[in-house]
Amino acid sequence: MTDLAPIGPREAAERQAGGALLIDIRGADEFARRHIPGSTNLVPEALPAGAREVIYLCRSGNRTAVNADRLACPAGGRAFMLHGGLEAWARTGLPIQEDRRQPLELMRQVQIAAGLLVLSGVLLGVFASPVFFALSAFVGAGLTFAGLTGWCGMARLLAAMPWNRPVAIGS
Repeated sequence: MTDLAPIGPREAAERQAGGALLIDIRGADEFARRHIPGSTNLVPEALPAGAREVIYLCRSGNRTAVNADRLACPAGGRAFMLHGGLEAWARTGLPIQEDRRQPLELMRQVQIAAGLLVLSGVLLGVFASPVFFALSAFVGAGLTFAGLTGWCGMARLLAAMPWNRPVAIGS
């Protein structure tokens, strides 16, 4: 098995300039909004054959660290993880490609919508009618169901919204 050693942003940039592949393991929606120039959004199983060096990254480094064992296996050569992820890269002053025309990440949208619905249910329950507390309970039940099953109705609904259609590059 290939060892997935942590490396810092500057060393990762040097290795990228030398031909290492930067593989961003975040979701496509996260990648579309903000990523390292020259990085690729791939699942490890889709790595090109003969890749000599691979550097995995996510937003903070946590997702990469949690999946380190699984990520190291598909790499044909040496594999690394970017310590601190995209955020550490940005703090170092290295270039980031950002497209604010792309929609917010879907999970952030779910968090915003769920928070607003719970807050609205509580405020309406206190100031209008206790029946509105049911809105907060419904959202809580939905989030619990999503956590237990991996299926989130709110995420599916938000994903279908017109603002979540990716903006074409060059538009």
